[in-house]
Amino acid sequence: MYFYKQKLLTQTQLKKLGEHKYNCTNVSLLDPVLQPWWCWLVSKVPLWLAPNLITTVGLIINIVTTLILISYSPNGREDPPRWTCALCALGLFIYQSLDAIDGKQARRTNSSSPLGELFDHGCDSISTVFVALSACISVQLGFYPKWMFFQCFCAMTLFYCAHWQTYVSGTLRFGKVDVTEAQCTIMGIHLISAAFGPSIWMTKIGFELWNSMALMTIVCGAWSLSHFFSVIHAGGVGKNGSTVAGTSVLSPIIPFLFVVVPAFIISQKSTDHIFEKYPSLYILAFGMITAKVTNRLVVAHMTKSEMEYLDWGLIGPLCLFLNQYFNNFLPEYLILWFAMLWCSVDLIRYCGQVCLEICDYLQIELFRIPYPPKPLMTSQGTNPLQKHHHHHHSKDGADKNGTNLQQQQSQQTNQKKQTRSSSRRHNNH
Repeated sequence: MYFYKQKLLTQTQLKKLGEHKYNCTNVSLLDPVLQPWWCWLVSKVPLWLAPNLITTVGLIINIVTTLILISYSPNGREDPPRWTCALCALGLFIYQSLDAIDGKQARRTNSSSPLGELFDHGCDSISTVFVALSACISVQLGFYPKWMFFQCFCAMTLFYCAHWQTYVSGTLRFGKVDVTEAQCTIMGIHLISAAFGPSIWMTKIGFELWNSMALMTIVCGAWSLSHFFSVIHAGGVGKNGSTVAGTSVLSPIIPFLFVVVPAFIISQKSTDHIFEKYPSLYILAFGMITAKVTNRLVVAHMTKSEMEYLDWGLIGPLCLFLNQYFNNFLPEYLILWFAMLWCSVDLIRYCGQVCLEICDYLQIELFRIPYPPKPLMTSQGTNPLQKHHHHHHSKDGADKNGTNLQQQQSQQTNQKKQTRSSSRRHNNH
C-alpha cells in the first residue's frame, strides 16, 4: 500500500541508493566520552529488535516530552512546571542514547542497509525542530519573539547546511562541537530550568542569563556555517566541481529559501501578530516543511539525483500568505492550524512512501529484521574507534565487514560439505 499513486523514486535512483556507501568524518569532543555508555546500552538490547524501531521509539519519546512542555507554555512566556523541563531533558537523553545505538544494533544483527541511514536522518530532521523549540520555551524566550525565531530557524538551517555540504562533497563532516555537544547543552538548559525554575533565565547580572544561550548560538552557528560554506566553495566531487548528482553546488539553497523567506515575511506582515501569539504552532508548521525539504535533500544525495525546487508542503505557507494578501479573509489562527496539519501529513506521507519503496527494492522490512540474526560482527557489534553518533549512518560502514563474514561463512559451509561427502565415501568403501 502506497501513499501516492505514482512512485517517488525511479529505478535508477533506487539502484544508486542500493549502491550508496556512507562516508563521514567525526572529531566530536563528547562522542568518545559517551561511547562506553552507548556500548553497554546496546549490549542489553535484544537481538530481535530492529534498529529503525529503536530510532522511532526515541523520536516518539522526544516529541511527547516536548509537547507536554508546550502544552503548559504554548506562547513561551508562561512559567511551565519544573518537572516538564526535567522531563524534556530526560526525553532528549533517551533520544540521544537510542539514536546512538541503532547503528550498533544494525551491526550486531548484520542488518545494515542504506535505508537505516536515510531513516536516521529523517528522524533527526524532525527531532531538531522539537529540541530547538523546547529549549526556547524552557528559557521563556517567548518574551523575545525575534530571538525565538532566530534560535529555532538557526538550528534548522545548520542541520540543512550539514546535508547540503554532504550533497556537495559526498562526506558528512562532524566538527569538534556538533550535534552531540548541542544536545548535551540543551539538556543542561532544561536541568537548570528544572532546578531553579524557567524564570532564572530572566535574571539580570549585567545581562539577562538567556543572552548567554543566544551568544553561544551565534558563535557556534557562525563557526559551523563558515566551515560548511568553505567546503561548498571548494567545489564538489562531481564533474567540474559539481555535486554528487552533477548539479550546481548552490542549487540546494533555493528549496530552503522557499521555506525560510516566507516564514520570516509572514511573521513580520501579520496584523494579528500571529508569531508572537502562537510561536510554538508557527515553529512546528514551518519546522515540518523544513524537515521535509531536508529529507528530500538527503534522498537526492543518497540517490545521486537532482533536487526539485518546489514542494507540495509549500501549500501551507502559501495559504497563510494569500490570507494576508486578502486582508485576513479567514482568521489567521485557523489557517496556521491548517498549515501545520497539512505540512505534518505531507511529511509523514512522503517519508512513509520513500521508506516503502526502498523496502520493496531492497526486499527488507522497515521495523522487523531476520531472527536469529546473521553472524555477529563482534561480541557487541561495537568499535570504539568508529563513529557511532546519534546519526546511525555508520550502519553502512559495516556492509563490507558483513559481506566478508558471509563469504567466510560460505567457505566454512563448503568445507563442512566436502568433509561430510568424503566421510560418506570412506564409509561406503
